[in-house]
Amino acid sequence: MLLVLVTTAVVVECTALVFVPATANAVSAPMIAYVTNPSTNTVTPIDVATNTPGTPIPAGNAPYGIAITPDGSTAYVVNSNNDGTVTPINLTTDTPSAPILIPAGNFATEIAITPDGKTAYVADSDERNKVTPINLTTGTAGNPITVGYNPRAVAITPDGKTAYVANNGDGTVTPIDVATDTPGNPISVGSGGVSAGIAITPDGKTAYVTGNGGNTVTPIDLATSTAGNPIPAGSGPFEIAITPNGKTAYVTDFNGNTVTPIDLATNTPSSPITVGKNPLGIAITPDGATAYITKAYDNTVTPINLTTNTTGTPVPAGENPTEIAITTSKPIPTPRAAPTSTSTRLSVTPPSPAAAGTTETLMATITPATATGKVQFTEGSFIGFPILIGSPMTVTNGSASSTTTLPPGTHSLTAVFTPADPTAFDSSTSDALSYTINTPTGTPSPLPSLPTPPGLTGLPLTFAQQLIAWILGQFHSPFPAG
Repeated sequence: MLLVLVTTAVVVECTALVFVPATANAVSAPMIAYVTNPSTNTVTPIDVATNTPGTPIPAGNAPYGIAITPDGSTAYVVNSNNDGTVTPINLTTDTPSAPILIPAGNFATEIAITPDGKTAYVADSDERNKVTPINLTTGTAGNPITVGYNPRAVAITPDGKTAYVANNGDGTVTPIDVATDTPGNPISVGSGGVSAGIAITPDGKTAYVTGNGGNTVTPIDLATSTAGNPIPAGSGPFEIAITPNGKTAYVTDFNGNTVTPIDLATNTPSSPITVGKNPLGIAITPDGATAYITKAYDNTVTPINLTTNTTGTPVPAGENPTEIAITTSKPIPTPRAAPTSTSTRLSVTPPSPAAAGTTETLMATITPATATGKVQFTEGSFIGFPILIGSPMTVTNGSASSTTTLPPGTHSLTAVFTPADPTAFDSSTSDALSYTINTPTGTPSPLPSLPTPPGLTGLPLTFAQQLIAWILGQFHSPFPAG
C-alpha cells in the first residue's frame, strides 16, 4: 500500500518503507529511519546504528505514507485522515513546514518521489482512483491522473521515466509517463490479483506485485507489459522490497506473521522468516545488509539480518508504526531535552450504567494542566487502530470534553492526549473505562458484531473504517470499500 522510491543504487519497497541511498562521500553517514505513527499524528526518528528512537516530529492527521528526497534533505509525509495534505519535514532540523494541499487526496495514503527529486506522486486509495503529482520545487499539486480502481502503491523506474501504480480494486497496474503525466493501458496481473505492494528491480526490467489471489507475488515484464506466473508467498502477502543487488525480494506476510524471501533468478520462495504479529511495511538498507519491518500491533520495528535471515531485537518505534523511510544523507539529529511526562484521566457522566438514548459527556483531565494539545476520545480498536469518537478536542486549562450518544452495550472508552509541542510534553493515554448502556426493555440484545463508531451513523465512512478497509481490503474487510 505504499509507494516506492527506486534509484539507480537500489530499489525500495512500495507500500510501506522507503530508503534513500547515500552519496559516495556520505557512505559513513549515520542511517536515520523515520516511522509514521497515525495514532499520535507524529513521525518517530530512529538512529539505526544504535536502534534508539528520538523525539517524535509533529505531522498532520494520521500520517501514513512517507518518502524522502534523494539528497536526504526532506521527508514528505501523507496525512490520511480525510486530510488531503502532505507535510514536508526538514531533516536537518526535524521540523515540519506548511502542508501541501492535494485536491484529489481525500484519503491519500501513499507517496513516491522521482530519482531526480523534482516530483512526488501521491495515490488516493478511495473512490477517486487518482494519483496526484506534486512539484517539489514549488510545493504545489498538479492535475490528478486517473488510474485504476483503488490505487494502493506506486513504484518509479530507476531511469525516472515511468511510474507504475498498483490498483487493488481491479487487479491491474497502470503505467504513467512521468514526462507528460499521462496514463497508459492498464496491465492485468491475472489470478494473482493486487494487494498492497509493488517494487521494481534495479535494472528496471521487472516489477513485482503482491497479490491477494492465492497468496502470491506476480512478476511483470516491463518491456512487454505482460504478467508472468504468480509466485507462492506466505499468508496475506502485503508489501515487498528488493535488495540493492537485485537478487532477492522480501515480502511481508500480514496474516502469517512472517517475511518470505524470493530468489529473483528463479522466482522461487524460500523458508519464511518469523517476525511477530502482522508485519506491514518493509525497507532494506542501502548496503543490503538489513531489512526493517514495521509492526503496528506491538509498536516496534524488527530488523532482519539478510545474510543469515535471522531477526534481531525489536526496536520501539512509536504508536502504530506503519510506514518507514531510511536516509543516510544527513547528520544525527541534535539531542533535545526530554519532554515533560503527562497523564490523562477519563471520566464519563452520567455514571454507568446509563439508559439508552442518553447523551454522555466524556471528560479528559490532563496533568500537568499547563500541557496544551488535543484529546481524541476512542472506543476500543480494530486491527490495532482505534475507533474514533468525534473529532480531536482542544485542551483548555488541563481538560477537554466531548458529547456523544452510545448505543446499548458495554463500551471500552479511552482518551488519547496529543501535545501541541511534542518536544515540550509527552503524549499519554488514559486507562480504559468500561461504560454500559442498558438495552431498552423489550428490545432484543444487539448481535455481537463490530459497532459503528458512535455518532457517525448515516455519514460517510469514518477514517478508521477507511483505513481498515484500505489496509486489509484484500483480506475481506468487514467494512464496505470507500
